[in-house]
Amino acid sequence: MNKESMSLFNLDGMNAVVTGGAGVLGFSICEGLAGAGASVAIADMKNFKEAAEQLNEKGFDAEGFYIDVLKKDKIRECAKEILQRYKKVDILVNCAGGNLKEATTSPELSFFDLPLDALEKVVALNLFGGAILPSQVFGREMVKNPGGGSIINISSMNAFRPLTRIPGYSAAKAAVSNFTQWLAVHFAMEYNKLLRVNAIAPGFFLTQQNRYLLTDEKNNLTPRGQTIINHTPMGKFGEPDDLIGTCIWLASKASKFVTGVVVPVDGGFNAYSGV
Repeated sequence: MNKESMSLFNLDGMNAVVTGGAGVLGFSICEGLAGAGASVAIADMKNFKEAAEQLNEKGFDAEGFYIDVLKKDKIRECAKEILQRYKKVDILVNCAGGNLKEATTSPELSFFDLPLDALEKVVALNLFGGAILPSQVFGREMVKNPGGGSIINISSMNAFRPLTRIPGYSAAKAAVSNFTQWLAVHFAMEYNKLLRVNAIAPGFFLTQQNRYLLTDEKNNLTPRGQTIINHTPMGKFGEPDDLIGTCIWLASKASKFVTGVVVPVDGGFNAYSGV
């Protein structure tokens, strides 16, 4: 690939905000964006300072900021601090999200007994906090950018095909994919044709939030974990840095005519029928 082609993926001079940026997947994305040249604002509820220091030690421009993605006033406060530091936002990665054990069916907890407050928390975290509210606050500033920008939501395999046991999470991520398409059209037609909105749909990555479903106390695969591996043509769980390339592509000029898409990063899980 020649230098001109490689420059399409260069993020020099761009400022990125990553909500949930101190988490396992979020931090990997932060490091990838920083490595491509972006200045990165790591926004999270905890460990955001430590995460930024880790990137600073590697010579990257990063700073940590407190955010509560479920409270719009806290998102506004975070955005104000970030704009004071970086002046503009070119890239927003909405990486906050997760599931709750209390919203997951099990032999001890049937679908009929799933508590409403647990389901509401999962939907609120993944849809409102994980996509809509930060896009409202940061998007208000990003539509002003003459060169546009890129908003990247984190969807899931659950948006393509609902998975057993996690009805709230599946519903929320399906809504994230739908919202991604809606916002892509809305921003392009109403505000700024150069502000793009896309999503990444990770396949199965071992994190603290899903480990209890995929491995047992001895770190062996549960029947569910083994079923996932059997249904993944590449035969393994994803690694956090497997998301970096797709994220850089969607953040950069390399995807300047791409908006409203949901890109699976799943080792072939979604393509495999099981036969």
